[in-house]
Amino acid sequence: MVYGCSASYCGPIRRGWKGLIARGLVTLPDCSNLATRCEVPLTTPIPEPVAPRRLSTGKKVLLGFLITAVVLVFATVGFIYFLDSKIDKIPDEALPSLQEEVDQGFRNILIVGSDSREDLPEGFTNFGDFAGERTDVIMVAHIAPGVGAQLLSLPRDLKVAIPGEGTNRINAAFVFGGPDLLVQTVQENLGIPIHHYVEIDFGGFARVVDALGGVEKTFGNPARDAKSGLDVDAGTIVMDGETALAYARSRNYQELIDGSWKSVNGSDIGRTHRQQELLLLMFDEATSPSSAFNLPGFAATFAEQITADAGFTPGVILDLGRSALGLDRGEIYTMTLPVTGSTEGGIAYVIPVEPDATSVLDAFVAGTVFPEL
Repeated sequence: MVYGCSASYCGPIRRGWKGLIARGLVTLPDCSNLATRCEVPLTTPIPEPVAPRRLSTGKKVLLGFLITAVVLVFATVGFIYFLDSKIDKIPDEALPSLQEEVDQGFRNILIVGSDSREDLPEGFTNFGDFAGERTDVIMVAHIAPGVGAQLLSLPRDLKVAIPGEGTNRINAAFVFGGPDLLVQTVQENLGIPIHHYVEIDFGGFARVVDALGGVEKTFGNPARDAKSGLDVDAGTIVMDGETALAYARSRNYQELIDGSWKSVNGSDIGRTHRQQELLLLMFDEATSPSSAFNLPGFAATFAEQITADAGFTPGVILDLGRSALGLDRGEIYTMTLPVTGSTEGGIAYVIPVEPDATSVLDAFVAGTVFPEL
């Protein structure tokens, strides 16, 4: 559509129809020629603008999904870094014996439960008055993402050669040289490469259990341990942090059977079995659908209560979290190193039972199912 123009009409027309001119819907001549007046009055109807293209419902849903996914990714990454900031880290120079992770599809984590009483919640009893800290629990976790996980318990009285210190119980390595000497001792005596180190004390363990809302366990008989403070009735109960800790520490475990108290797996080996059982119960609770809303709080509490190596980075935390959520209970295998009692020089040890111990260690290092013993 073309219009003539004059000085009196050209300016208003151009300003009013600027958008239409730009889109080529209206064409005005060169205003340098003012010989004629506009042939169309200013009241000439302006063509209707073209409506903008609208997204289909499917595209709107897809766009909403993509935006939500991006937000969730950033929120997840932010939460992982938040958790990382809560963990007490041991500098690399204090743990030089850790092995560097390579692209081998698995990682081994040395898990230590210390008997430090410094961080116990108020009101906790039956812990005595002991200064310092020793290793009350020693486990190695072998985690292969997408495959499964293994937990190998090492009795704290296991006889080993401690580098630079001679023959002693394995838990003495921690006393002599802290986490790094314990890592060295495990690697050199058992042939297990250690990539990461995680430590938690009595109080931290109790707080983590409480953050889960407790752990449910069924006791076939009333059970007790006067030394650890355990005292529960028969039936299904939800153990709080204090009760779970008393169960995990019990070395004098008894059950009321046929009217009398009898020792049931009251040794240190029986205690390692109870510790493994508790970890599996905690895993069940943490990964159950009913705990979905408690999971962020549990994860934050867990991070606040542990000490780990500096290489325990946000990337490692994310990998471990994904592995844990993708695991079924049947993909977690537990074992205690087969041992028997021995006394040497007046010191009570436990020593490996062969060839069972070697078979267990070989399976653990290879990431294959533990042998039936």
